[in-house]
Amino acid sequence: MELKDVDLNLMLVFHQLLVERRVSTVAQNLGLSQPAVSNALRRLRTLLGDELFLRTSKGMEPTPYASQLAEPIAYALSSIHSSLNEKYSFDPLTSDRRFTLGVTDIGEIYFLPRLMDMLATAAPGVTVSSVRNTSVNLRDEMEAGHVDLAIGLLPQLKAGFFQRRLFHQRYVCMFRAGHALDKPAITTEEFCAADHVVVVSAGTGHADMDASIESKGIRRKVKLTVPHFVAIGHILSTTDMISSVPERFAHACVAPFNLRHVPHPVVKTPIDINVFWHAKYHRDPGNQWLRGLIVDAFADQ
Repeated sequence: MELKDVDLNLMLVFHQLLVERRVSTVAQNLGLSQPAVSNALRRLRTLLGDELFLRTSKGMEPTPYASQLAEPIAYALSSIHSSLNEKYSFDPLTSDRRFTLGVTDIGEIYFLPRLMDMLATAAPGVTVSSVRNTSVNLRDEMEAGHVDLAIGLLPQLKAGFFQRRLFHQRYVCMFRAGHALDKPAITTEEFCAADHVVVVSAGTGHADMDASIESKGIRRKVKLTVPHFVAIGHILSTTDMISSVPERFAHACVAPFNLRHVPHPVVKTPIDINVFWHAKYHRDPGNQWLRGLIVDAFADQ
């Protein structure tokens, strides 16, 4: 197949169908009629010799061949778009752009207060919204441009994404001040004997920590499980339970809740916290500026 035989507009329709999965939405996004989108899909099927998208109750689902083409076509369209708009610039002092960050509840606690304080001076018109990394299809939302950056331990963001490490952090055991374990270090036996509150954080790398403990044959006395970290400080401050949490989250909880933390007796390997962005927006000036601000503020030097 030669490029002269390919209509670029068909590639735009293909990409939009991958993102939106509905002909009506694609038609609205591209300013076309639904019959025009359907006709473009017929031409694509003939050109590529594949059904590409199949109608299901969940919308237009891509075939394996369409999924194979998704990333290179998205990258090619992004490169063309960036090249045609190289004169576009981003001025944080005058911009009123709205950025969306994919973060966990820990990320909201640790990153957002300091970030918003910096934006008040550096970009007073810029606004920020956050979505939980586990509440959306992060890959698709970032590819579509609905989420600008994601921060955390996100092993699912690989092909098609850039990343920059912000810092290493270890896990610690946290509990209230005056707890029987309130001392410089605790043993594995003391860890096992204590009552635990465990955060079930499916879809993030934090779930690997729990798997690591279990793989060592260690059985905790789990008294409470919760779906997020945000309540941990309140719970630990009024009970004798302990919890395994990332160290920087522990730092944020110590003063407000009168808590203490010690090195983890079981989980020794540090984790990497990274900032991620999709390859499509690698050269977007606004995206470049925001991730540079985050790296400067939070990355270990």
